[in-house]
Amino acid sequence: MNRLVLVLGLALLAGCATVKSSRVRPDYETTDKTRVKRLAVVVQPMPDNRQQLGDLWSLIARRHVNQNRLFLVKANFARPGTPEDTTFKDLCVEGIEGVLWLVPESVKLVGKGVEAGVKAQLVRCSDGGEIWAAEAAGSWNSEDKRYAALTEQYAGELGAEAGPYVAPSFRLLSATLDTLPNPLLNDEDTNEKIELGE
Repeated sequence: MNRLVLVLGLALLAGCATVKSSRVRPDYETTDKTRVKRLAVVVQPMPDNRQQLGDLWSLIARRHVNQNRLFLVKANFARPGTPEDTTFKDLCVEGIEGVLWLVPESVKLVGKGVEAGVKAQLVRCSDGGEIWAAEAAGSWNSEDKRYAALTEQYAGELGAEAGPYVAPSFRLLSATLDTLPNPLLNDEDTNEKIELGE
């Protein structure tokens, strides 16, 4: 009986989960933890082919990673179409060591909420190798009192049409990005992160 209760409990938890899968390369501790700290975020293709939503996702990702992980996100982009180069060498400019790539999937308004999915990948600039990847999906109400201030902030920055997407996008992306590993920062890195001010 206890075993049945445990299995049912785990099934219920899995049904509520946003993140379907996440993985970190097995040699992360010895290869990338001290080498890949400074990132650029790119959303490509843009959700529903809309620049406003691409900008929303890239800003949410940039700010969330800077506030909740130890990476230093220095730039964010939203681009149309499918990337020709999935190593994003053009974003690997001086001071950028990795690219956090977000691929939106089926982002759409449904009733009073949004259904959305994302595939995410962190690739290192030196050779385009994958460091981390995750997939998540779900549906959320657009009007959530916990995210009212956040919705107002992003709608103010990006326009009222972004409003219904803010809370669902934040919930999807924050759950996904919270599975990122944390790099190891030295004193110089820590000071630089403080200076980012996000």
